[in-house]
Amino acid sequence: MSMFCYQCQETAACKGCSVKGVCGKQPDTANLQDLLVFILKGIGELGEIAAQKGLLTDQHGEFICSALFTTITNANFDDARFYAMVDRAIEVRDELKKKLVAAGAKVDGLSEATTWKPASKADYLAKALKVGVLSTENEDVRSLRELLIYGLKGIAAYADHACVLGHKNPDIFKFMVKALASTTKNLSVDEMVGLVMAAGEQAVNTMALLDKANTSTYGNPEITEVNIGVGTRPGILVSGHDLKDFKELLEQTKDAGIDIYTHSEMLPANYYPEFKKYKHFHGNYGNAWWKQAEEFASFNGPILMTTNCITPVKDSYKDRIYTTGNAGYPGVKHIADRKDGGQKDFSQIIAQAKKCQPPTEIEKGKIVGGFAHNQVLALADKVIAAVKSGAIKRFVVMAGCDGRHANRSYFTDVAKGLPEGTVILTAGCAKYRYNKLQLGDIGGIPRVLDAGQCNDSYSLAVIALKLKEVFGLKDINELPLSFDIAWYEQKAVAVLLALLFLGVKSIRLGPTLPAFLSPNVAKVLVEKFNIMPTGDVKADIEAMMAGK
Repeated sequence: MSMFCYQCQETAACKGCSVKGVCGKQPDTANLQDLLVFILKGIGELGEIAAQKGLLTDQHGEFICSALFTTITNANFDDARFYAMVDRAIEVRDELKKKLVAAGAKVDGLSEATTWKPASKADYLAKALKVGVLSTENEDVRSLRELLIYGLKGIAAYADHACVLGHKNPDIFKFMVKALASTTKNLSVDEMVGLVMAAGEQAVNTMALLDKANTSTYGNPEITEVNIGVGTRPGILVSGHDLKDFKELLEQTKDAGIDIYTHSEMLPANYYPEFKKYKHFHGNYGNAWWKQAEEFASFNGPILMTTNCITPVKDSYKDRIYTTGNAGYPGVKHIADRKDGGQKDFSQIIAQAKKCQPPTEIEKGKIVGGFAHNQVLALADKVIAAVKSGAIKRFVVMAGCDGRHANRSYFTDVAKGLPEGTVILTAGCAKYRYNKLQLGDIGGIPRVLDAGQCNDSYSLAVIALKLKEVFGLKDINELPLSFDIAWYEQKAVAVLLALLFLGVKSIRLGPTLPAFLSPNVAKVLVEKFNIMPTGDVKADIEAMMAGK
C-alpha cells in the first residue's frame, strides 16, 4: 500500500485509494498531505494551550486554515508546495512552542506531532507513511477522527475565504486547534461525537461569517439571467471559488479588449451587484468541475484556477492554465499571493489572453440564479402565499457537489421526476445536474432556486429557519422540506455537519455514503438523524413527497 485516502466520494471501490487517487493524486502527494495534517495536529495541541493563555493569534488560525485548505480534494497536486508547507508548519509550531515556554507553559508530555522534524528529504515520506489515516487502528475511533478532520477541512476552506476579505472569528480558530488536538488524545466515543457535533456548529458560524464577508464586500446576490453563450472577443475563464481574485481580475482587464467568463463554482459571481458593473463580464462557460478537460480545451483562452476543483491538467491547455492561492499543479504557472494592501498581478494571463482565439461555442441561452437568502426573503410573501394555497407542495434541497460517476444521473432524474408543485433549493456545483432543465415556475417562482456556491448552503439554512418561524413551527423537520444531497469532498462534509447541528433529519446522501464512516459510526448517524443513502428515483420521490 503506497498511500491511503478515503476523504472523497470517488474513493476506490468506496473503500479507499491505496495505489493512486481516483482524483489523480499521486502517492507522494497524498502522503505529504497526511504529513502536513500531522504537523497541524501538533500546532493544535500547542494552540489549545496558547488559547488558554491568550497567546493564540489570528495568524495562527489563518495558517491552519490555509494549510488544511490545500489538502482538500482537487486543490493542490504540487509536491514542491507541500514540502514547503510542511517546513513552514514546523516553523509555526516551533515558534509557538517557544512563546509558550517563555510564558511558563508546560509543553512536554504532548504527542510526537509537537516535536518531530525531518533530518533529510527521505524523512518526509518515511514519516508520512507512519502517521496517515491508518495509523489509528481502531476502526470506529479512526472514523470519528477522520469525520472531524474532514469537517475541519471544509470549515478551513470557508474561513480562509472569509479571511481573504478581512473577516475573522477567533472562536473558530480556537475550536480548530481544540479539534486538531483531540485527534491525538484517547477520548471516549461520546467526547468524539460531541466534537463532531461542535464542528457542525462551527461550520454554521463559519458559513455565516463568509456570507457576511461576501455580501458586505460585493452586495447581496440578485435574481440574474446569466448568459451561457460566447462572444467574439478573446476571453479568460475563471474557475474555483475566490471572489476577491475574480474582482481583481475584472478590474485589471476592464480596458484590455477581452471578456471574462465564469466556470463551475464561480458561476454565482454573476449574481453579485459589484461584478455586474463590468461590461466585459460576459457570463458562464461550461458546467461542473469534472468536465473541465474538454471545456478548458474548447475555451481557447487562458484559465485561472482560484481554489480547489482542478483536475489533472491535459496537454491541450497546459500552456494556458494558471493556478493561484491554495490551488496548485506541477508544471503549471502559479500567480503569487498579493502583498499587504496590494492586488495580485494578473498581467501574464492578460497578455496571453490577447493572443488567443475567442471561445468555441458549446451552448446558447441563459440560466437564472441569485436566490440567496436575502433575495428569497424579499419574496417571502409570495413564497408563503404559494405554500398556503397549495401551489408549492414541497421544497427539496438538492445542494452539494457534482462528480464524474454515471450514477449521479440520479439527481437529474429526481429533478425531472418531482411533481410540478415542488421547488428545488440548490447551492454548489450539484446544480449542473438540473439547472439547465426547463422545469418552469410556480406563479412566477422558478422551480430551481440557485443560492450560489457550496458555501452558500448557509442561505438554504437561513431560508428554512425563516420559514419555520413564519409558519410557527417548533421543529425544522415539520416544514414541507426534504434533503437530497450530493456530496463529493470535504466542504460537503462541513455542510452535512452543519445540517446535523441544526437538527435536520432524514437526509438522503449520495450517490454513495462516505467510506470513512465505519459501520458503527454510520449506525449512530442513522439512529440519531435517520441519514440514508439515495436509492431508487421513483421510490425516493414518493417518500420525500410523503415527508419521509
